[in-house]
Amino acid sequence: MNDAPLGLLFSILAALIFLSGFFSSSETGMMSLNRYRLKHLQNSNHRGAIRAGKLLDRPDRLIGLILIGNNLVNIFASAIATVIAIRLWGDAGIFIATAALTLVILIFSEITPKTLAALYPEKVAFPASLILWPLLKICYPLVAIVNWVTNGLLHLLGVDAKKQNDEHVSSAELRTIVTDAGKLIPARHRGMLLNILDLEEVSVDDIMVPRSEVYGIDLDDSDDEILRAIQTSSHTRLPVWKEDINNVVGMLHMRNISRVIDSQGLDRAALEREMEKPYFIPESTPLHTQLLNFQQKKHRLGVVVDEYGDILGLVALEDILEEIVGEFTSSLADSEDNIFPQRDGSFIISGAANIREINKALHWELPTDGPKTLSGLILEHLEGFPDANAGLSIEGYRLEILELQGNVVQAIRAEVNEESDA
Repeated sequence: MNDAPLGLLFSILAALIFLSGFFSSSETGMMSLNRYRLKHLQNSNHRGAIRAGKLLDRPDRLIGLILIGNNLVNIFASAIATVIAIRLWGDAGIFIATAALTLVILIFSEITPKTLAALYPEKVAFPASLILWPLLKICYPLVAIVNWVTNGLLHLLGVDAKKQNDEHVSSAELRTIVTDAGKLIPARHRGMLLNILDLEEVSVDDIMVPRSEVYGIDLDDSDDEILRAIQTSSHTRLPVWKEDINNVVGMLHMRNISRVIDSQGLDRAALEREMEKPYFIPESTPLHTQLLNFQQKKHRLGVVVDEYGDILGLVALEDILEEIVGEFTSSLADSEDNIFPQRDGSFIISGAANIREINKALHWELPTDGPKTLSGLILEHLEGFPDANAGLSIEGYRLEILELQGNVVQAIRAEVNEESDA
């Protein structure tokens, strides 16, 4: 080696520095791969992804191979650089070689290749796997010995190197992934995906039509009243009850109306014959569960009941779908009959308005973990039945009672409390 031409020594040194950069970039590129994108590419039969996936199945072996190669190359490069320096500068060349080689390796074999690999992991890792995979086969005995020693040391520290990290994604993590997807997922699609994730946090009693607003047929009414209810209905399905809504006996689909009305008027026997059995839903059922239940049981409308069996309201399949895709109507005026904007920036809101609907329409954050309606929220905070014109502040929103009928708040003026924001 001492008799070799300087040109050859410089060529060997340059090749060793290049190999050091290869091993450094390979390590960073492999470890920077997006595991979910890698799985997607593997399922698409991408050859580079398949090779990289096999290498990453045992990261201890991959890292062992890369570090063995990198250290051998760097040590060899150090020896070559020392020979060159001594031949050029004598004994002082040892210090010059150490300083110069450290700087060269740091720039050309560490920082630069690792930065490129971190920025473009797939462009580095996939081609590198062409070399790393057969190299692992060749060097397997050496890698196995090194890993056996290192895994033994890790075992003493209570670490199992063969155990893979849990790569399951929680709902919160998936929400972050969807939110940060940017232009990869259109904004509307991102909103729908986030709404799907929210389904498990919302139960049917959050979106149901309360029993006080349920439109249906009372069999105790006269024939004319039942016919009038059918003719003026805007719904495709109507609940049918006797005496009281707590005694729902069936659901009537409007497509069967021709079978219950004849030339002489209402045929009650046909009406009861054409009714479907009511489908009851516990009030605490999460929306994602109920969506599957609707699909499996082939129902589109359910009766929500509490733990005592009393009817609380109705929930339809369309109500759940609207939680995902948004309201099917296009304007706030059409979809929100309970919210009326005022010129001074406040809103007149019906006491029966659902708090979640208010929050969605106005982008507010009124509490939803208690009462479902604005009237119930106010009464809960006041802990009693106030006179009209009473006012209160709830989590940064000022609410003023405008109309009180019996024990129910009918109308409220609501606005953001600017003092709380200051």
